[in-house]
Amino acid sequence: MESRFTQYITIAAVVATYWCVSISMVFLNKYLLSSEDLKLNAPLFITWYQCVVTVGICLGLSYISKLFPNHVTFPQVDFDLKICRATLPLSIVFVSMISFNNLCLKFVGVAFYYVGRSLTTVFNVVFSYFILKQTTSWKAMGCCGIIICGFFMGVDQEKVAGSLSVMGVVFGVLASASVAMNSIYTKKVLPLVDNNIWRLTLYNNINASFLFLPLMALFGEAPEVIFFPKLGNLSFWFYMTLGGVFGFAIGYVTGLQIKVTSPLTHNISGTAKACAQTVMACSYYGDIKSTLWWTSNAVVLAGSGGYTEVRRREMDQQRKEAVMVLAEKVNVDKDQP
Repeated sequence: MESRFTQYITIAAVVATYWCVSISMVFLNKYLLSSEDLKLNAPLFITWYQCVVTVGICLGLSYISKLFPNHVTFPQVDFDLKICRATLPLSIVFVSMISFNNLCLKFVGVAFYYVGRSLTTVFNVVFSYFILKQTTSWKAMGCCGIIICGFFMGVDQEKVAGSLSVMGVVFGVLASASVAMNSIYTKKVLPLVDNNIWRLTLYNNINASFLFLPLMALFGEAPEVIFFPKLGNLSFWFYMTLGGVFGFAIGYVTGLQIKVTSPLTHNISGTAKACAQTVMACSYYGDIKSTLWWTSNAVVLAGSGGYTEVRRREMDQQRKEAVMVLAEKVNVDKDQP
């Protein structure tokens, strides 16, 4: 009884940590990207710095794990140029994903951020069909249709309220596509790093740190950064570094939540977190939304939750069928002389 109670406490603590880190990261990035206090128009620079911080954390943890192997477990950094080149296609998608995520957040409010990026599931289905040749059931596709309806309803309500950012919506759609593409490429590339997500994180962020440099030059962010009046402000660098720490931490707590619960519970937790994040954003920024605006959020949440449940049932059915086939094969082998 005591062990089960301890298990519940552990799960609750992990879920709460995931919520705190994820929500805090969104609000902090919104502050860095479009705060009237900072007025730094350099989203690529902010994203680049967060990648550099992640690389620094990985190197630091790798070194600490050498000194204290019994207390800190982290893969040793064994930099391989061949692996770096092999992971480059994924890194390009990764750079697109985090760039479009931050650009979407720069132009839209935190309250609309979830809906603005809600088409990830839809793009997952599309890319899985065209790239992996995997089909999707009609029930799952029906849930995708619900998500699309909720997305367009939300865009329409943002327009009615006069707060619609077309650029924000475009970046949100591109972010959704990039997130879906990133998950597909991650599955392909993980075997190259011995299925170690932390090694992949290191190589991804190393590549990204270099890929962002020409992009920042191309979009003319160098003058914005050089002449930024708060460049020597310790408070500014504290928040910048904290954003990088949250970016690293979200990968850890996401994996930890899946480990102590399940992928399904993680999806449910993420959906509930998005709902709480939207309510918190409206309260914090004093946004007053219409009934239809809230309905659009509910429709997206319902479609996302429905898709998760449909896929769970389909995977359970596939596992049962696989077990039955294996059992039949074992029986046939027994019957043979």
